[in-house]
Amino acid sequence: MEYRLLGRSGLKVPVLSFGTGTFGGTTELFKAWGSTDVAEATRLVDICLEAGLNLFDSADVYSRGVAEEILGQAIKGRRDRVLISTKATFRAGEGPNDVGSSRHHLVRSVEGALRRLGTDYIDLFQLHGFDAATPVEETLHTLNRMVEAGKIRYLGCSNFAGWQLMKSLAVSDRYGWTRYVAHQAYYSLVGRDYEWELMPLGLDQGVGAVAWSPLGWGRLTGKIRRGQPLPETSRLQSKLAVDVGPPVPLERVYDIVEAIDEVARETGKTVPQIAINWLLQRPSVATVIIGARNEEQLRQNLGAVGWNLAPEHMAKLDQASAATPAYPYWHQHGFKERNPKPV
Repeated sequence: MEYRLLGRSGLKVPVLSFGTGTFGGTTELFKAWGSTDVAEATRLVDICLEAGLNLFDSADVYSRGVAEEILGQAIKGRRDRVLISTKATFRAGEGPNDVGSSRHHLVRSVEGALRRLGTDYIDLFQLHGFDAATPVEETLHTLNRMVEAGKIRYLGCSNFAGWQLMKSLAVSDRYGWTRYVAHQAYYSLVGRDYEWELMPLGLDQGVGAVAWSPLGWGRLTGKIRRGQPLPETSRLQSKLAVDVGPPVPLERVYDIVEAIDEVARETGKTVPQIAINWLLQRPSVATVIIGARNEEQLRQNLGAVGWNLAPEHMAKLDQASAATPAYPYWHQHGFKERNPKPV
């Protein structure tokens, strides 16, 4: 396993981290992802640690906290061997203050996560989304106090726009508070929007990408190909919009998968392994979150490391997945002398 520094911090993280969204399955959405119990979760943690993967990502909304509880039991007795990442901000209750990044909600969220995880500190705590209703100063001051209290060691955010992340970093710098060193963001061969603004920002400001959904909501599992019906178990068949992800024309998916298939024939690797390995060679990426419902899926995903795609393979995948960026990025790319792309 390769380890990289997480943004502009001294913390080294494995290039693959394990997402626990499949733990529990106590709600309609997360039951569709998986329903891993404590025994199976413990086995998956065993396999991860054997492979050198020691970072486990969760959130309070994953099966209403059950995922954190199962993770806490699965790592019991070996807390010193693992890094725990978890998140809060989204609605976690029915009350008017059970949502957001206010001092009230964040303090309760962190205390609840510590209790469910069975630990007295969180290695990486991330805001699950931006809260425009709460002053950034209130949020960051609260997080900084929890870092100083030893309850959190590193801070990150997730699903922020570029201006939201930059404003947060500027406020932290102004007051000398702990900065975000990670941005958990959606990034895949079928979703390269991250590259337009968030990647340059991350490189400039020392914020490492924690890439989630590297297989593009199941579009890059190898089960979706031109001329074939969508598999019945595909997430694209889900009735839950949040589980389908952003719309991607199927023709675009087919073109990208066909390029991956060409690379697969030349490398002997699987479609998911190639999609993940491509991400690991992109600028600013510190770690890629993989998920697995069972041991077989986990071992397959772990096979994405220990090798690198050749430059010609990267170029083929880059070309097949290229998309015209939104304004003003397409305009700036026309003046590369003063606005070079990070890749």
